[in-house]
Amino acid sequence: MNDQDWLAQRFEANRAYLRGIAFRMLGSLTEADDALQDSWIRLSRTDASDVGNLRAWLTTVVGRVCLNMLRARKTRREASLETHLPDPIVSPKEGIDPEHEALLGDAVGLAMLVVLDALAPAERIAFVLHDVFAVPFDEIAPIVGRTPAAARQLASRARRRVQGAPVPDVDLDGQWAVVDAFLAAARAGDFERLLAVLDPDVVVRSDGGLARPDLVSLVRGAQAVAEQAMSFRQFAETATRVLVNGIPGGIAWAPDGSPFSVLAMTVKGGRIVAIDVLADPDRLGQLDLTVVAR
Repeated sequence: MNDQDWLAQRFEANRAYLRGIAFRMLGSLTEADDALQDSWIRLSRTDASDVGNLRAWLTTVVGRVCLNMLRARKTRREASLETHLPDPIVSPKEGIDPEHEALLGDAVGLAMLVVLDALAPAERIAFVLHDVFAVPFDEIAPIVGRTPAAARQLASRARRRVQGAPVPDVDLDGQWAVVDAFLAAARAGDFERLLAVLDPDVVVRSDGGLARPDLVSLVRGAQAVAEQAMSFRQFAETATRVLVNGIPGGIAWAPDGSPFSVLAMTVKGGRIVAIDVLADPDRLGQLDLTVVAR
C-alpha cells in the first residue's frame, strides 16, 4: 500500500465523524460534502509523515475549511430581514436511516440549526467543536485564530444563544399527536383547534428563496400563525407525514406532484413552538425525496 492509498483509507475511516462536524458547522449536507472534498484535496497534497494524530489534524483542516465557507456565506448574504433556513434532512415517518441518524446525533432539528446559523462564524466553530465534539480549546484556538482563552469565550457566547433554541419533547409519539392535530385543524379550517395546539409565542419561519419572495417571512404569535395556516389550508390537505431532521413534519405537494414545501414542527410542552418552512423550489429540487415520494 502506497502513501496515497493509506491516506485515503484513513480519511474514509474518519469520514462519518468529519461529515458530522461539517454538517453541524454548515447546516447543509451539500456544503458539508464540499468541505470534506476540499479537506481531502489538502490532505492528499500534504506530507502526513510528521502528523502524530491524523484525526485531530483532519478536524483542524475541516474546521478551517468550514470557517472560510461560513465567512464567505456571510459576505454573500446581504444584511436584510430575509429568512434563510438550513437544508433539511427528510426521512420517512417510520424512522431515520443509520447514516442520517449518526449525522443528526441527539438534536439537530431545523430550529437548532437556525440558531447556529445566526452565530458569528468563529462562535459556531468554537461551539460545535468543543460542546458537541469535545475538542479542547488548545486545538480550537489556531483554527479560529484566537488564544485558547478567547476561543473559550467564543464558545461561551454561542452557548448562551443556543440555550434559547427550543428543545423538542422527548416522546416522538406525543409530538406526532400534536402535529397531526395541527394538520387536521388546518384541513378543516378550524381556527380554535389551531390555537389549541399552538404555543402563544409560536414562531413560523418561511424561506421561499429568490423564486418565491412572497413566502419569505417571519410570523410570531398563535393568532397570526393560525390565520396563516387557514390561508394555506389547501396545502395541508396534500401533506405527507415525514421526519425532518428527526422531528415530525410534512411535505406539502403542488398540484403537479412536485414538492411545494417541507415543514418541520418543534413540539415542546405539548404545543407547537416553532414551524420552519422551506418553500424555495430551487433548494427543494436538490433534496432526495425518493424515500417519501407520493
